[in-house]
Amino acid sequence: MRALPILTAPTAAGKSALAQDWALHAGGELVCADAFTVYRGLDIGTAKPGPAERAQVPHHLLDVAEVHEPFDVARFVALAEAAVAEVLSRGRTPLIVGGSGFYLSALVRGLPLTPPSDPRARAEVEAELAERGLDALLADIERRHPAEAARLERNPRRVVRAEEIYRRTGRYPGDFGHRPPAFPYEVLAFTRPPEELEARMHARVLAMFDAGWAREAAWLAAQVSPDTQPRPTVWQALGYHEALAVAGGTLAVPEAAAQIALATRQYAKRQQTFIRTQLGAPLLSEGEARRHLFTGWPR
Repeated sequence: MRALPILTAPTAAGKSALAQDWALHAGGELVCADAFTVYRGLDIGTAKPGPAERAQVPHHLLDVAEVHEPFDVARFVALAEAAVAEVLSRGRTPLIVGGSGFYLSALVRGLPLTPPSDPRARAEVEAELAERGLDALLADIERRHPAEAARLERNPRRVVRAEEIYRRTGRYPGDFGHRPPAFPYEVLAFTRPPEELEARMHARVLAMFDAGWAREAAWLAAQVSPDTQPRPTVWQALGYHEALAVAGGTLAVPEAAAQIALATRQYAKRQQTFIRTQLGAPLLSEGEARRHLFTGWPR
């Protein structure tokens, strides 16, 4: 069958808007590949498509989990493949869109064939994470397996999982291979010039605070404590700790916005590296990606 399109880009580059334009033009549907828009209630800080966009175009895999639920790559792949099959069964084209590289890699390559987690071994690594910090564990992995360290994208939960598996088997998750993917995909990736991307990030953060991000972070803290160890998945989303500080009056919006914009720039750099090295996709301009998408997958 024809390869299905995946559209990805660093955060704030405008991939959601481009995907929406394509879906309206081509009569397609969107399958969202984002580790945090899956959660109900995380709307503002995740830049989740709003009611207007969702009324115009079907969006799949939004609001499929509660904030206190664990949500992992295996669940994402199962839901995404089911959504893709359902869209295809109606004669329409699905476009997978998102910036969570680990999720996209699992779709393209198939789920990794790693052994199941061992709670005792995981607890030991989690205790070491709390004692030594994320950078120390990542440095250990970087010395042994630079590609694995890059693949983990500084995600504490994945770092713990990788180190747990290594200590039990002498191999990292990326070394176990993958089951065959359910569908073939073609990855389209784009970015913007650094100055433009940074300006978009900062403007978006300020708009999020105007829209009530601090209130959303306070609501999240009432559902799931940010002080739980290991850190809950939902509190790994960029900016929510700073937004909570704004809600508590310990941080002003301009300072919070500057801190979040810096963290977002660092994350965007990691995303672009992952796209090139792990997804094997060149980073096009937005215009080039638009032309390729619109001409390659017409109505």
